[in-house]
Amino acid sequence: MKRAMKKSARKPRKKPATRRREKKIARRGLMLVLSSPSGAGKTTLSRHLIEDDPRIRLSISVTTRPRRPSEVDGVHYQFLDRRRFEQMRAAGELLESAEVHGNYYGTPRAPVEAALKAGQDMLFDIDWQGTRQLYQKAHADVVSVFILPPSIAELRARLARRAEDDEHSIRDRLKNAMVEIGHWKEYDYVLINQDLDRCLSQLKSILAAARLARERDRALRGRERRTIALAGAFKRERQPRLGDLIRKLQAEL
Repeated sequence: MKRAMKKSARKPRKKPATRRREKKIARRGLMLVLSSPSGAGKTTLSRHLIEDDPRIRLSISVTTRPRRPSEVDGVHYQFLDRRRFEQMRAAGELLESAEVHGNYYGTPRAPVEAALKAGQDMLFDIDWQGTRQLYQKAHADVVSVFILPPSIAELRARLARRAEDDEHSIRDRLKNAMVEIGHWKEYDYVLINQDLDRCLSQLKSILAAARLARERDRALRGRERRTIALAGAFKRERQPRLGDLIRKLQAEL
């Protein structure tokens, strides 16, 4: 007699998942713009923000101005002669450009567009002229912050302390501050840099809120809603006393 073959016990097959996992699409990066009169602290704030937050990178501008002793070519700026700058501008290689204190500044287009497409946030240390051009070309990607000094006396003291400008240059920068401060209404947020750590914390809140605003595919948690509310307090239109401070600063110039 043939021996009956024993059927091996088989584990039941798992049914394939009916729900497909959706591939997460990285959000497009944003452009965080900082502007201020020279000496109000935007460069220091930029440096600390970059050091504390690896998800944002500084956009390296090109400029025709001479390099300061403390600056490194390709790290703080790309230093060019005027002829090369004009070639880049004529070829459409600059996202924005402006003349400040008799020197040209501009933002190379290609690295910024590549970074935003990859979901990388970019930080811009530029003036009101460049900010206006960014708004015209990429309004949906821009979050702008204007940094004010607490007083003109403090602004002058900061310019003197950094020991990178002679007295004539300091006078020119203070004169130009009048023009720059006059454009504060063109910015989304306004911060007063009286205390560096506090101002940096406020700036981080603004950046966090801007990032959350781009995540529209999920409900916000309580902490995230509080972050957005905190940043909202620094919106230009929610600070009714700013006008008084601006008039005070302009009177001191």
